[in-house]
Amino acid sequence: MEELDIDLPNAKLAYTIIQSLLEGHEALSDLLVVMSHALDEDTVKALTMTGEWQKYLESKRELEVTRKQIERFIEVLNTMEQKMSEN
Repeated sequence: MEELDIDLPNAKLAYTIIQSLLEGHEALSDLLVVMSHALDEDTVKALTMTGEWQKYLESKRELEVTRKQIERFIEVLNTMEQKMSEN
């Protein structure tokens, strides 16, 4: 397991910030689903053909990679906490 070049308080702060951003992105995704149900089929089809929609989908794909990176970050953070508690 790799060691982070960061102290534990700053690592926890980074995790909190990242988690907040992920939760905001998830809330936005949920809102888009709800809003899409209020639109007629032609409008939804037109919306999904835009560059903005494609960027959104790419963002969702990248977020899956980010989630795996965050899981690794949490493992390292837990290791740091364990080492701190042993000292």
